[in-house]
Amino acid sequence: MIRRSRDSKFVIYQVLYIFVVTVLALKGAELNLGEVVKKDNVVDKSVRDSLMVIVDSLTEQGLKLKIQIDTNVIVENKELKNELKDLNKQVASLSKRIIKVPKKPKEEALKTKSKVKLPFPFSKNLTFLKYATNTAVNNGNVPVSIYSSENSSKPIVVVQPGSSKNFELRDENEVVLKYGGQENLIKVKPNLPPEIKINKVTTKMNKSDIYVKDLQRTTCFTVTITDERPEQIKIKYSGPIAVSKPHKNKKGQIVYNVSLKLASTESRYDDWIDKNENLEDNDGRYRVNFFFIVYDTKSKQKVQVGDTFYFTDFSK
Repeated sequence: MIRRSRDSKFVIYQVLYIFVVTVLALKGAELNLGEVVKKDNVVDKSVRDSLMVIVDSLTEQGLKLKIQIDTNVIVENKELKNELKDLNKQVASLSKRIIKVPKKPKEEALKTKSKVKLPFPFSKNLTFLKYATNTAVNNGNVPVSIYSSENSSKPIVVVQPGSSKNFELRDENEVVLKYGGQENLIKVKPNLPPEIKINKVTTKMNKSDIYVKDLQRTTCFTVTITDERPEQIKIKYSGPIAVSKPHKNKKGQIVYNVSLKLASTESRYDDWIDKNENLEDNDGRYRVNFFFIVYDTKSKQKVQVGDTFYFTDFSK
């Protein structure tokens, strides 16, 4: 009976020793693997492997394991008992370090959700102009910051959702729109010079006899001024002319009607002739020039265009 108890104790000890060796090896600790029992008394390898699988499974679940000595055994091996006490302390220490390995998340959860692309916050036909006041209308749901492409430290303007703001651009070639983690690069159009067109709208100066009195009672020329920012231009004119109040046509152009304003009476006309005899051409006609000058207050561009009145006498 004593012999059988000893054999059982050897088997238990061998299994527990294998467990301790396995745990310590996995956790990086050191252990002196001296021979404890004779090779003839070692548990069968297939049994040991099965036990190791069970032990590993319990360890992965974070279970705290404890090694105990059967006190009912009649014959004790005090040396083995003391050694097992030391091993039991190491197992207890290692149990505190066991961390349950979390289950891997599903493949769908690992995928990074792609950012939702926000629609362009401004009108598609919106253009920005150099040296001009520009208006930005934010039709989106997030604030839009507008930066110069050459200076990203401070925005030129920030436009809140559902609002509009005016802002000035100077020599920027591009601006950057930033909204909701997205960016758009927008080209800035050059500010072209104002355009002036003068059209003659009377046939009275096509005749051989041209009378000042007639030219002063009719519109002889129309002057049409085109600019992308008409509110920032100044218009001046010079010469002996009468100019109507400007109006805008269907294209948004500024239009003036121009008549001659030389002399209200024949005597004043004669005085004018005496002072300006040098203005008579080879055909016996007198001529006077007039000019329209348009100045862009922000781009500093200036345009001047003129035309000529012809006449031969004051009246019939």
